Amino acid sequence: MKRLLATLVVLVLIGFAAFKAGVWWLADQRMAEARQALESYGVLHRGSISSGIEGRLVLNNASWQDFELTQPLDMARAEFDTGSPVDLLSALADPTSLPAQWTLRLDGLGLTLDPTMLRNWVTAEGVNSEGDPALFVLSCAPDPRQQLGSGDLIRMGITALAGDGFVRQTQGNLHAELNTISTGSLELDWTDARIRVQDSELSVLDGDEPMRLTLRDGGLMRRIAAYCAREAGIETGEWAGRAVAALVAGLEARGLAASDQLKALYRQWLLEGGELTVNLQPDQSMFGVPVRVDDNGGQGPSWQVRYNGAGVPDVFLTEAEPVVQETPEVAVEPVVPREDPETESWYPAELESAEQWIDRQVRVTLSNDNVVEGRLVSVSERELEVARVVAGGEVAYPMLTRAIVNFEVWRRGRAQ
Repeated sequence: MKRLLATLVVLVLIGFAAFKAGVWWLADQRMAEARQALESYGVLHRGSISSGIEGRLVLNNASWQDFELTQPLDMARAEFDTGSPVDLLSALADPTSLPAQWTLRLDGLGLTLDPTMLRNWVTAEGVNSEGDPALFVLSCAPDPRQQLGSGDLIRMGITALAGDGFVRQTQGNLHAELNTISTGSLELDWTDARIRVQDSELSVLDGDEPMRLTLRDGGLMRRIAAYCAREAGIETGEWAGRAVAALVAGLEARGLAASDQLKALYRQWLLEGGELTVNLQPDQSMFGVPVRVDDNGGQGPSWQVRYNGAGVPDVFLTEAEPVVQETPEVAVEPVVPREDPETESWYPAELESAEQWIDRQVRVTLSNDNVVEGRLVSVSERELEVARVVAGGEVAYPMLTRAIVNFEVWRRGRAQ
């Protein structure tokens, strides 16, 4: 009996070791193939490989360095779970035979921002490229062609993008999420869609139903609107009108016109953000947005859109005569000095958005001309709390917001 038990234990240990070794070797081979398939786009580092007997493959400290970007996308942990060790081995041995159900979790995604995230050859190609004007233009300068970039995000206090991702494949549904810290989230739900791997290429088999995409901005659009309007030297309403005009011009160049409700929805999103849910069909022109031949009758299909939980009617496009846009030969000179992202100094900030500067060095000027400088501890509707270092410790100073006449943050910004 003891010999039988010992034999079983040895067999289990051998099987466990064989499973772990097999998963490691197969995963290493598949990652090498992926690295080779992507070598013209960037460099993939797989990190360390581990696995679980329940059918789970884990990559730790992986990264992706795209050749077009100056910074890599870091990934603290990637977990592929098939729910069965047999399914995991089968999927690694033959990626074309993915199981009917599996999940992929991406934890600790991080991308550090640089003032110039795109390499010089990429930006030069973009400037010299020809074609229809862009539809979504968020200009942050008097020259409408100077669009929002990574340097602007840094000056807004967003120095990195971080979050987590999740993909779940079931028999009749594909669900994916990307949740970021302070910059919103993206959620995709697609009935009958399926991810497949064939000839070392990743593709998605379309479902019969349209893809439902939900975008939540997490307050980002309000910050962008306020920042870009200030940089352009105009009011936020005028800035939003400029972005809507760019959308209209881009559609006109394509022989399309936006409905009044579509333009109003876009303007509202630019100023307030919130939750936006749309139905998309990637295999159709304009991603399934209805295009009416004639708007005079007022009848026809409407795009299925929900804004902050409420349905929005009469969102559609109309066919129109293409309009050729004239590009100005000379760029408009900025009337507002551009900031230098490499210079740290005191920079004025809006008191209404003081909460985003928690734990940063701030300088507060009160109505009695007193100046309090220290670390911002808390923010409420009535007061701010700033902690100052005193005798080796910190003392918090509460200040009523109505008594504050100037609020500044020590950060990278415009040179003084």
